[in-house]
Amino acid sequence: DPWGFSLKLLMSAVALSGFVILLTHRHVEQTLLSDPTIGDAAAKRKGKTKPSMSTLQSIRYLASSSYIRNLAMIVIGYGMSINIIEVTWKARLKAQFTDPNAYSMFMGTFSSVTGLLTLATMLASRYIFDRFGWGLAAKVTPLTVLLSGAVFFSQVLAPQAWAPVAVFLGTTPLMLSVLVGAAQNILSKSAKYSLFDPCKEMAYIPLDAEQKSKGKAAIDVIGGPLGKSGGSFLQ
Repeated sequence: DPWGFSLKLLMSAVALSGFVILLTHRHVEQTLLSDPTIGDAAAKRKGKTKPSMSTLQSIRYLASSSYIRNLAMIVIGYGMSINIIEVTWKARLKAQFTDPNAYSMFMGTFSSVTGLLTLATMLASRYIFDRFGWGLAAKVTPLTVLLSGAVFFSQVLAPQAWAPVAVFLGTTPLMLSVLVGAAQNILSKSAKYSLFDPCKEMAYIPLDAEQKSKGKAAIDVIGGPLGKSGGSFLQ
């Protein structure tokens, strides 16, 4: 059974990784944290942790600050957009790859390409910020999601319009939508990690220490979960 063998390899890798993590944690606890200089630095960093806020407190804080509220809307909008596209793409992916082993191989390739492109865009992001500034860098991710998502959904909603392109490329409309959806996810995620997240962190710079810590806490409580749940609700 090829899938059973692959599953055993994956579970072995997970178990081995967990064992390495346990050994690393033991080394940190017994060796590194016994160093007084490292302990002092860790204590200082611990004192700078952001406050914990409940959902109701986060909603009230977002309502009181238009700046933080706008940042939260950006995070929610990205979460909803990527959730809607990714769920639809995975449905097409499962329809194309009915064999679990083939599905696993495709997702492995997808993850590898995502990591490589994210690394490349992170290296290029410094040049983008220096050359074009925060404004253009902040626009890259939403434009990437919008344009690539429009192409992907056009294939889902009107596959017959893409049939000549699929024939020309020697594939099927379903497989073409899977490849375009994979490209969309790869581009969106690499843009998020290399540009969207740094731009979001830079947007906190004008705020004072209290607004920065409470704003981040409120957005973490509301932004991410609401984006995912909102995308699921719309579907």
